[in-house]
Amino acid sequence: MKRTDMTWRQSLMKTFYGLIMLPGKLFGSKTAVQLNTADQLPKSSVFALSTTGINGQTLNLSDYQGKYLLLVNTASDCGYTGQYAELETLYQQYKDKLVVIGFPANDFKEQEKGSNASIAAFCQKNYGVSFPLAAKASVVKGAAQQPIYQWLTNPAQNGWCSQAPVWNFSKYLIAPDGKLIGFFAQTVSPLDKQLIQHIQ
Repeated sequence: MKRTDMTWRQSLMKTFYGLIMLPGKLFGSKTAVQLNTADQLPKSSVFALSTTGINGQTLNLSDYQGKYLLLVNTASDCGYTGQYAELETLYQQYKDKLVVIGFPANDFKEQEKGSNASIAAFCQKNYGVSFPLAAKASVVKGAAQQPIYQWLTNPAQNGWCSQAPVWNFSKYLIAPDGKLIGFFAQTVSPLDKQLIQHIQ
């Protein structure tokens, strides 16, 4: 694929993505994966929520009811940006029952400074991203937190999880019935069996 709009830093990080992921694969982390082991039901439906898509149109989660949802906060200038390729692979492999939605955010070290148009172009040209992207917004807890991430990080809404994204490419997996299955940190590849086993 063409990499014409990549900075030298982005190109370098894409090249060394495998090395960046290696410590997580070798040593793991006790907090890298948090699962809904008590099988808690949500207090409010995630499918009632919507957001603005990166193209300016409304992105209704109700359109994806009956499929797994993998919601990921993303950034174009991060060591984990290589996960875009893995997210696309996962999406293509399971698209009959899974929808991946990327949420570009500039919350961590300002690693997503671009406009919605430049983010969309970057993702498509460099990683072939075809899954939906939301408009850039904040995903960390606070007054500006986007509503879908308010649901993901508030047990009073999702039933159990209070974990906010700890870095770019934190992932939340939701079941077809709207139950929040788990949180997977940026150190967990989208193609890791810890995540995929819940979709298969």
